Amino acid sequence: MIGDGGADWKAYLRRKPQVVKCRIRQGIPNCLRGLVWQLISGSRNLVLLNQGVYEKLHSLECSSSEFEIMRDISRTFPSHVFYQQMHGPGQRSLYNVLRAYSIYDRKVGYVQGMGFLAGVLLLYMSEEDAFWLLVALLKGVAHAPMEGLYLAGLPLLQQSFFQFERLVHERLPKLGSHFDQEAIYPSMYASQWFITAFSCSFPFSLSLRIWDVLLFEGITIIFKVGLALLKYCHNDLVQLPFEKLVYALRNFPEDVMRPKILLPVAYSIKISTRLEELRHEYCSTKNMQPQVQHSSLNTKERGPVKRPFKKLVNFKRPGFLKLRCS
Repeated sequence: MIGDGGADWKAYLRRKPQVVKCRIRQGIPNCLRGLVWQLISGSRNLVLLNQGVYEKLHSLECSSSEFEIMRDISRTFPSHVFYQQMHGPGQRSLYNVLRAYSIYDRKVGYVQGMGFLAGVLLLYMSEEDAFWLLVALLKGVAHAPMEGLYLAGLPLLQQSFFQFERLVHERLPKLGSHFDQEAIYPSMYASQWFITAFSCSFPFSLSLRIWDVLLFEGITIIFKVGLALLKYCHNDLVQLPFEKLVYALRNFPEDVMRPKILLPVAYSIKISTRLEELRHEYCSTKNMQPQVQHSSLNTKERGPVKRPFKKLVNFKRPGFLKLRCS
């Protein structure tokens, strides 16, 4: 499929898109993951089109977010051997990528949680490649931009909570009613899911498989996996009172965390059309224009992002999350 250094990728993808989709859902071989992630995300082109930009970001100016980045470095994958050593190569690379992005994109800057995205990428590629893949994710090279998860007011996160809550009531009505009765909202359990794309406190064997699909199919997989988790644990969750319910939603049983168990359930959930309908519904309630879902990208900034005039969740930036990670 890939060819020599990715030379055959575009041609193969045009000929057999469903074969590629099926193969990626089965899991990208670990030895090829870094290369394939760059190909399916569009970041490979960004690297080629922006030679020398990453180095200039380090040399031209300082970042106003340096203190926040340094504070959070040791909290990012604290049990992973690559990031355990204080000021070791892993932590230095993570700092470099996050600092560069905070300079590159002043609108987003740095927000706690972004470190987990960069941290996953650095396990499979160089600093420069990880930086441009982070740009591709947040700016929306191949799919809907994810930068709204980190902008002031967290507009995409609020929209995602709205969509997810409605999907729970539609797909799992008994559980949705129980959540209403116990005053349980997505902001209480799903923030990590969206902010870190399941990379925080989830087993790497599962989160990497989710990332394979995320980079190829977009953020829809986060909704699917979230619904699959609730569906799998449905019968237990509907019996729990508030305190135990909050704990259970943050500590799912080990058996459901196995890719072979959870992911087939997630793949069987068809929600793309409904997500788009809910996106338009959310935007209409906030007097917003629905944002373009795909965009090409160069080194120039896109225009200002429209944000809801009324907050659903009173988060603050930076450091608004208390992330618990394994």
